[in-house]
Order: sequence, then C-alpha cells, then structure tokens
Amino acid sequence: MVKVTINNTLVEVPESYTVLEAAREAGFDIPTLCYMKEINEVGACRVCVVEVEGARSLQASCVLPVRDGMVVKTNSKKVRETVKTTVELILANHDRECTQCVRSGNCELQTISEDLGVTGLEFQGAKREKKFDDVSASLVRDTSKCILCGKCVNVCKKQQGVGILGFQNRGFNTSVGPAFDRNMLETDCLFCGQCINVCPVGALMEKSDIHRVWDALEDPDTYVVVQTAPAVRAALGEEFGNPIGTRATGKMAASLRRLGFNKVFDTNWAADLTIMEEGHELLHRIQNGGVLPMITSCSPGWVRYCEFNYPDFIPNLSSCKSPHQMFGAIAKTYYAEKESIDPKKMFVLSVMPCTSKKTEAARPEMEVNGLRDVDAVITTRELARMIKQAGLNYNNLPDEGFDEIMGEYTGAGVIFGATGGVMEAALRTVADVLTGEDLADFEYKQVRGLVEHKEATLNIAGIDVNIAIAHGTESAGRLLEKVRNGEANYHFIEIMGCPGGCVNGGGQPQQPQKVRDVVDLLTERAKALYEEDTVSTIRKSHQNPEIQKLYTDFLGKPNGHKAHELLHTHYAKKEK
Repeated sequence: MVKVTINNTLVEVPESYTVLEAAREAGFDIPTLCYMKEINEVGACRVCVVEVEGARSLQASCVLPVRDGMVVKTNSKKVRETVKTTVELILANHDRECTQCVRSGNCELQTISEDLGVTGLEFQGAKREKKFDDVSASLVRDTSKCILCGKCVNVCKKQQGVGILGFQNRGFNTSVGPAFDRNMLETDCLFCGQCINVCPVGALMEKSDIHRVWDALEDPDTYVVVQTAPAVRAALGEEFGNPIGTRATGKMAASLRRLGFNKVFDTNWAADLTIMEEGHELLHRIQNGGVLPMITSCSPGWVRYCEFNYPDFIPNLSSCKSPHQMFGAIAKTYYAEKESIDPKKMFVLSVMPCTSKKTEAARPEMEVNGLRDVDAVITTRELARMIKQAGLNYNNLPDEGFDEIMGEYTGAGVIFGATGGVMEAALRTVADVLTGEDLADFEYKQVRGLVEHKEATLNIAGIDVNIAIAHGTESAGRLLEKVRNGEANYHFIEIMGCPGGCVNGGGQPQQPQKVRDVVDLLTERAKALYEEDTVSTIRKSHQNPEIQKLYTDFLGKPNGHKAHELLHTHYAKKEK
C-alpha cells in the first residue's frame, strides 16, 4: 500500500494502482474516452490528464502508476483548461450532427463536453474523409464519428481474438477500419458487436431494421408475430432508467402488445425446443459413436468464428438451429396451420441482444419451403427506440404475459442468456432422460459464473460426462486448441461468442465506461435470468406442456425426420 494525496485528500491504495484508480477511490471522477481496463490502457485521448507535483508536464492518469508520497491535482485550472482544449480539438474534427446520431443523449463525448462547459469551438479546420460502411446485415461503421480511441481495435483483438479492426494511414489521415479499406462483410468479422458496446460515440452501431418492422405493422395484410430472447428482459429496463439487472419480462410483453404485434411470444419457448433437439442429439452421439465433443451452435458469432478459424471442428457443431430460428420455422408451419394463417403473409420478428443474429437470419440455410425462418431482427436497443417512438410510458405499463401455443417456457429456457445456461438446461433434460426419473437435484451450479473456462465431469445414470464451457471467442480458441492437441477430452462443450454470454451481447444497452468500470454488467444481468428460473413453475425443458404437445401433434419425436427438416441445419468452412 502507498499513500497518495489527491486534491488535498490523503488516500491509501495498492501500489499496483494507477492515478486514475486512486482518484476514483478518493471520490474524484476523472473523465476518460479511450481507457478500458486491461483492454485499452494507452493514454491516447489525453482527457484524463492530471497535474503531478514535481512533474514538468501533465500526465495521463490512466497509465500513470501511483507512488508513495505522490501529490496530484485533478481539477486545477491548468488541468481544466487543457482537458477542455483537448475536447474542443476532438470536436473540431468530429461530425457534430448530434440530433441525427443514434448515440445522442448517451454519448460519452457529448457528456464530457457538457461537463466541461464546452459551448462553442475556437478551432475550425478540415475534417477527415468520411467512410460509411453499411454493407453487412449487422453493423454500420461511420468514420466521421470516430475519435480514434482504439477501444474497438483492442476489444476485437484482445477480447475476441479476431483483430479485423486497426489503425490505417498516419497523421491527419489516420482512420480505424479493416485492412486494405475493405468493408466489414469482406472480412472474417463475427458481427458480435462487442466493438459497438465499447465505442464511446456513434462510430459503430447496429444496422437498424426498425423501419421494416413499422412497415410490417402498418400492413393490414401482414400477420406480425414477435419473439424476445432470454437476455433482452435482463437489460431492456436500463434504457428507461431502471437499475442494471432489473427483470423486465412483464413490461416487455406489455410494450410489444401495445406496439401492435398480432402475437407476442418468447424465444424461451424455442430454447426449450432447442434443448429437446440438442439434448437428444448429444445422447445419440454418445450412445452411437458420433462425433465428439459436441459443441453448441446457439451463438452465431461463435459459429462464424468456427467456420473461419476452426473449420476442422465444424463436424462437432450441433446441427440444431439457434432457438430464434427454430421459432421462426415452427411459427410458419405448426402455428400457421393451427391458426389457419397463410405463412406467406406472416412476418416473424426476433428481438435479440445480439447483432450477429441479423447476419444469422440472412444466411441462405435459414429457410424452409422457400420462406425465411425469421424476417427481421432488432436489438434490445432498437426495441427501446420503438417504444419511445410510439410514446409508450414504459415504466407505468402493467406486467403482462405471453400468448399461448408458443409462449409458455421453463426456467431452463430463460437461463440460455447467461454463459453456462445452455449447458445447465441440457443437463437437466439429459439427466432425466438417462435415469428415467424426475430428478429433484437439477441445479448444476458448477457450470455457472464468469470463470473463463469451466470444466466438470458429471456422473449421470452411471455414465461419466465430461463438459466444458467457454465464453468470448478468444477464450474459445484456447479451449479448442487444448482439444485439438489432445490435452482435453470432452463430450459436450458450450461456447458463447460474447464474454458472459448473451447478457453481454452486442445489441444490449450501451453503458458508459465509467459505469462498466465499477458495475459488473454481466453478473448483474445474469442474476435477472437466474431469478426468473428460480420463480418458474416448471424448470426443465422437456416438461414444458406446449413443447410436449408440439411433438405429439406435429414433430413426432426429437431428432426425428420432420424435426430435422425444420429445426436442423449445416455449416461450412469460410475463407478469410
């Protein structure tokens, strides 16, 4: 421990701290734009500078180690004027059409400008050439908004292990983007959206489908159904001022009904269906000498990562479609038949925490009988925008439930949104199937939590089942290397493309870095899902009565011929 004086306040902190961390512990909020702990600690933006007694110049607090006896000022006149000038210089080269920007009101540069009292710009000059990349189905990149903080570069490289973004050119012409000026679709981008989550401004955003949804809702000849992913309920409330981790299930359903959807359903129902198919697929592989380990295929970002970087593991991927794609396929067959609806006039919308789901829905494999499984995907953020556009008073809405036939779900379905959740849901069903019992002990807490790699050997009905879990594709790559090198032997692996799973998907509400630094978003959002699991009447997927009826009336048996036609797919190697 060392003693540091910050703004006349003596604070004792670990010697491993930076001045930024020490100042925050002392109660002083130093602004940052480029800082991201352990990911982007480069001192590039210079808005976190402080005055250190004895130093000849101002220092970037985010990379400045503390030392015993250090005396620091974070709010001296020199610091305030320097930081204000720095921000004004950033703004001089920034596209300041804030009212047209998706981040207006939730922009970290905008917030810092307001805090510093920037009301006019002294500096005027040329601006960098604008590049607008909206070719992919998932992401939009606008270089006129980019402030060159580098957070997207290092999240892509260090956290996701992909590294498709980098600094191009030098000096005034520096920009951030893929090499050789390619668009995002021409790269091996996962479209996971982790770059969007950390961008402090509006340089990266999801490609919006809101206009398509409004058009469908306005068309009297179109029957529009909506489904909401498990993790959406764990974060939607943040967009309306609710505490992080507030469960929004009832108000989410009420909002969707008031937006005008013909039916409001829950992807949790399809998560239960996925467990029926995936669990029986795993049993078939174990009992019949199939390719092992079997690896989950619910996360489209992870699937793309596998197709580009580990094509030798494609046979290991479960052939199951992801839950929202299964939902779409069943909605346009089973549900349409039951309700006497022409499936050609049905529009299926998925509300997802994930930007990669947009690209997944556009994959050519994701259709049945010439009809797309899912017609449009919007993110949690886009749903919040629609609610605001419609003038709904979200916080005053009553809690409502989902519609029948494809709306009932179990606790197993809802935990899909957290890392380890798919594994636990599958184990609850597989254990019952193998033992022929309704086991009372079914919470597999050893697969929960944010440990980078989780491993366990479970004895189920006399069979030792080796399992592993990874989240974030950089972490997944290291796990696969162990399997490839013969260092580990598993039966079943769950991989989520985003750290923490879907609760931290690229389409979730964007929290400023100063919140992300002190609040564990992943844990708090996951708590909401496990809470809903705990209060659920039914907590095992195979006990969902609507799923049982689906198999009795329509599909036949899990992994049967009809199920494979509608609910399974294939993947193939992609070239970089």
